[in-house]
Amino acid sequence: MFEIQKLRENPGLLNRAARWFHDKWGIDEAAYRESMEDCLKCASPVPQWYAALENGAIIGGLGVIENDFHDRKDLAPNVCAVYTEEAYRGKGIAGALLETVCRDMASLGVNTLYLLTDHNSFYERYGWEFFCMAQGDGEESPARLYRKITE
Repeated sequence: MFEIQKLRENPGLLNRAARWFHDKWGIDEAAYRESMEDCLKCASPVPQWYAALENGAIIGGLGVIENDFHDRKDLAPNVCAVYTEEAYRGKGIAGALLETVCRDMASLGVNTLYLLTDHNSFYERYGWEFFCMAQGDGEESPARLYRKITE
């Protein structure tokens, strides 16, 4: 059985989480670490980071940042880096992470979240609605931007 941890409540996860997200997305580990350190300062609701753990191993995760590298800077904050290890897919982990982040962000006063993705039906299962197309930085084609009201 997995559990979901908020990085701000478990700062010991920082280094492992930064490495894990880097391994999954190829973005500089230092960039993840910097965002996670900002999360731990608790100066504002964004950024936030979450990990699904089973027997201490990270098997899924996501974050909330101001902008997930797209041209709609006015649509913030953004859920980013949603990932579940392949062996654990189809077991409700991503859904539990999304539910946790929405509930947690609402408790922090954030009432709307956005999410940029190439998936076109996955997030609807969890109550996200297609909002508009957005151009990802360095991407050839626009991607779908979803919105979720958290309250």
